Amino acid sequence: MHNRRNILALSIGAAATPAAAAAAHAPRITGPFGLPVWPPRETVALWSGQPPGTRTPEPLQRPTITGRPGDYRDLLMRGVVRPAIGVYRAPRPDGRAVVICPGGGYSFTSIRNEGSDVAAALNARGITAFVLSYRLPGEGWVDRSNTPLMDVQRAMRIVRANAARYRIDPNRLGVLGFSAGGHLAASLLTLFDTSVYRRGDAIDAVSARPDFGGLMYAVSNMDPGRSHGGSRANLLGPNPDPAMERRYACDRNITRETPPLFIVHAQDDPTVPFTNAMDLFAGARAARIAVEAHFLLRGGHGFGTRLPATESGSLWPDLYDRWIGEVMGRR
Repeated sequence: MHNRRNILALSIGAAATPAAAAAAHAPRITGPFGLPVWPPRETVALWSGQPPGTRTPEPLQRPTITGRPGDYRDLLMRGVVRPAIGVYRAPRPDGRAVVICPGGGYSFTSIRNEGSDVAAALNARGITAFVLSYRLPGEGWVDRSNTPLMDVQRAMRIVRANAARYRIDPNRLGVLGFSAGGHLAASLLTLFDTSVYRRGDAIDAVSARPDFGGLMYAVSNMDPGRSHGGSRANLLGPNPDPAMERRYACDRNITRETPPLFIVHAQDDPTVPFTNAMDLFAGARAARIAVEAHFLLRGGHGFGTRLPATESGSLWPDLYDRWIGEVMGRR
């Protein structure tokens, strides 16, 4: 789904234990300034046992991270059987927090370009970041289409329930998604109170509603020929259920209860049609919720935080930072 440029292949251990810091002995991949890319030193599993929808025996293999050659080495994760959040604490936290959903067409997750790199950009602006390593729908789960939503709902609940531990304000917790991860973020923004798994503990009683949302070159719906075909095929499978098509048509499910939206999309995006952003914007306007959209002249797809400083799209982290301040208030 993205233009990925690096070669690196390794297996990492199963995701973290419920408390934190599992993967402590797993191989670490470092990025700029020697910071770990994945897994970070503080990692929290989403589920205390087998995740909901697990077949017996467990599906898949252990998680793998792969990539392709180039000056920049993005890292693509597949085969997650123990979904987790990686915690990236801001040096000077201001109470705001964001759960990040990397993209990858629901066939992998761009764990560096749209994960840890984005976390670093947010950390520099005082925002505590949580990168979500979520299960991919086509990898053997019982409830295929709802599996990613299960994970992001649970991630929001864990972060909010542990707000004091992370030094964040539980009322200033948002979600930020890229490409298919943007569709996952938009699904959370419109389906935060939809029951997709059975409650297992007190954390599941905590609200999964984000206080604000960021949608970066996001897939907005599952319509054939109108959205990104790979994301549709991977999320819904070969014979899509019409009910699931409607459930995950995020642009048409925006209501007055949907949190404020921040949208960025390049008009020359060759992967996710630019109309997806326009449909999200139109849906937000029709529902009369707060929305800000930046329709870039150029930028392509999958740029994360790596657009050249000479291009206006490179300013999106600052714009997002200031927009959060406008809709949430800096308290």
